[in-house]
Amino acid sequence: MSLDQEFQQVSESVRNWKPKPSDSENLALYSLYKQATVGDVNIPAPSGLVEGAKFKAWTGRKGISQEDAKKQYIDLAKQLQSKYG
Repeated sequence: MSLDQEFQQVSESVRNWKPKPSDSENLALYSLYKQATVGDVNIPAPSGLVEGAKFKAWTGRKGISQEDAKKQYIDLAKQLQSKYG
């Protein structure tokens, strides 16, 4: 299985987790997902608490290649799988 295929499969699985991960775990997954699919932040900083936290988390991943972000996302999701999957 290719990295892209594994990333897609794992990200689909994460969306279906019940219960949902903690806020900090969710931000880590979100920021890696955005870095993996979009790359470095390409939008202006939003207002609002939740959107601001998501933006800050994603900004913290700046410089990580999309391939490395996919690998890190998969690794983190596998670590959390037993807890939420």
